[in-house]
Amino acid sequence: MEKSMQQSHGMGYKEYSMNLNRRLQVEKKRENDYKKCNNLVSEVERQVHR
Repeated sequence: MEKSMQQSHGMGYKEYSMNLNRRLQVEKKRENDYKKCNNLVSEVERQVHR
């Protein structure tokens, strides 16, 4: 988990858990990535079902 946090967000879990501003940035990025993925899946499904 530590390695993935470092690779994905440039910080360790300790820094993530202790710094509220950094945590909010990470969670906002995760939410945006989630929305992008859902939009991509929806677009692919629309193209497949035409």
